[in-house]
Parts: sequence; structure tokens; C-alpha cells
Amino acid sequence: MNRIEQSFKSLKDQNRKAFIPYIMAGDGGLNNLTDRLITLEKFGATLIEIGVPFSDPVADGPTIQQAGIRALQNGTTLKGIIKELRKARDVVSIPIVLMTYLNPIYSYGISTFAQDIANAGVDGCIIPDLPIEEEDLITGELEDFGIELIRLVTLTSPKERIKEISNRGNGFLYSVTVKGITGTRNEFDQEVIEFLKNVKEISPIPVVAGFGISNEKQIHELTAHCDGVIVGSKIVDLLYKDDLNGLENFMSVLKPAKNIR
Repeated sequence: MNRIEQSFKSLKDQNRKAFIPYIMAGDGGLNNLTDRLITLEKFGATLIEIGVPFSDPVADGPTIQQAGIRALQNGTTLKGIIKELRKARDVVSIPIVLMTYLNPIYSYGISTFAQDIANAGVDGCIIPDLPIEEEDLITGELEDFGIELIRLVTLTSPKERIKEISNRGNGFLYSVTVKGITGTRNEFDQEVIEFLKNVKEISPIPVVAGFGISNEKQIHELTAHCDGVIVGSKIVDLLYKDDLNGLENFMSVLKPAKNIR
């Protein structure tokens, strides 16, 4: 049982939900990555998803695209991120999940990538442009080093495919709550609620909702039907503005006193 599984087991025992912030590595400089991870852990993050800046981020909306551009302009590389995470692991105890597209992994070398992120204390990897039909290209190497591949399902995924995908993992199932790219949304319709209910009923592993989540009402609404939420654009924006008070207040939504039961 790796740190991801342990975290969700602990939450279940406490009848709590997961709050997973997403940040873009290198936005504001790689030298502040460790401090940001420490801050997010202090504010109550269950685990942290760290984005790798990429020139063609097909799943990312404007806020995260701009963060990626800033990170690339700062000279951020995958190798640099891994080096910084190796230092961060000495002071950060919660799970770390790396979100990257397949091309940077290929360029890095699949086996070397898996070994290096494991040595840096990374617990999981999200690769949004890797379909399950092609994942054998990398799953063997990730499994050899104890890295959990976090798989995604979408609003258009048939039930049989959701079942197939959810049966392959041991971490959590990333349930995409919009038809499109990341970015804040004003509200979610009943289709999303029914989708999460269906995924929760099918999946043997924790179900986490992500994409478009930006306020307390949405978080409470969605976590009534799943095991937690991933918040990206809102977190990236608050960090870009250096609004730590706003960040702490926002991340307090799922602390025990306000927890959905």
C-alpha cells in the first residue's frame, strides 16, 4: 500500500473527503516549489498534483496554459522538477502525483523517468493523453518502481469502459466533470451528478472529481457523490496572486468541521 492508498484509507476511516490541489511546477520559479508544497500540506491538502509544463497541453484551459508558459519561460524542465522534488520529499510527507503528457516522458526515457521520479518520492503519475489501449508502453516500468498510474474517465465514457479502467488501478480514479478543457465553471448540471454516482457505483477504488471546480458550493455538491475533488485553475490563480490567506480559506472547505457525511 503506497502513500496514495494510505491517504484514502485514512480519510475513509475518518469519514472525510480528499482535497487535491493542482499546481504548475516552475510557475514563479522552481526555487519556490518546495515552499508551495509545504504550504499546501499545511493548509490541509490530501495529496498534491504537480503539473509539468508542456508546449502543447491539450487538456489545459487558459489559466493553466498561462502558468505553463510562465514556467517554460522560467526555464523549467522535467529534469529540474524531479531534482527539486527529491529535495522536497525530505520535508513533505503527503503523496505527490506528477501530471505530464506522454511526449516529455518519451524524451526523458521511460525507464529512466520511472526510476528518477520514484527516487524523488513521487507516488503517482497522471498522463492525460495515454489511452488504456496504449498504457502497456509505460505501466510495467511504473509498477516496477511502485508508481501508481492514475487513470481518467469522462462524461462520455461508457459504463463498461469505466469498469475496465477502474479495475486497473489502486490509487484513485480521476473523473473528469466537464466536456472540454480545464478552467473554472459557474455550476455543474445534473448530468455530472449522475455521472459521479455511476462511477462511484462501478469503481472499486476511490473516485475523485476534477476539472472546472472553483468554489465551496461546487465542492460540497460534488463530494456528496464521490471521494474528493481536484482543484487546479483556482489554486494556480491564488498562488499567482500570492494570496495565501485566500488559499488557506478556500482549502478549509473540506476540513472536518465542514466535512460532507
